[in-house]
Amino acid sequence: MITIERIARIDPATFEALRNLLDACIDHGASLGFYAPAGADLLLSYWQTVAKEVSNNQRLLYILYDHGEVQATVQLSLCQKQNGRHRAEVEKLLVQPRAHRRGYASQLMAYIESDALQQGIQLLVLDTLSGDKAEHFYHSIGYSKVGQIPYYVSDVSGRLNSTSYYYKHLIVNPQ
Repeated sequence: MITIERIARIDPATFEALRNLLDACIDHGASLGFYAPAGADLLLSYWQTVAKEVSNNQRLLYILYDHGEVQATVQLSLCQKQNGRHRAEVEKLLVQPRAHRRGYASQLMAYIESDALQQGIQLLVLDTLSGDKAEHFYHSIGYSKVGQIPYYVSDVSGRLNSTSYYYKHLIVNPQ
């Protein structure tokens, strides 16, 4: 049974599950801001920062569970500028590598888009490694590519790669 929740507070068991999920995605080759192998302390520190931002209403954290186990997560980083409160940045869409191709990412993204509208957010932006399979995914769910920046991220070998930027305007459906 699949459930999706917006998390207000991360308990210790969830910290561990999120750390393990991020570690598995990094080990599987995802470009997520960390080199493989990422240390457990570094990843735990990352999730502690996320937890603080969630408690300070700077970030929304969503988790998809299948039969009670964390299978996917994504975050919305909320714009703190007065003239930008209608937008948020999609960050760290993670799906357990052994659970790819089960529709978790699509379900999670549909959920956060609906929740974003309820929060008054009408524009979502994101970036991803240029040429990555994620680009096809984001395009398939209605995100538009607006460009890329060359030499934006490095891999563990020091090679510089481009990052592509996407957006999606969420349409408010009148009742």
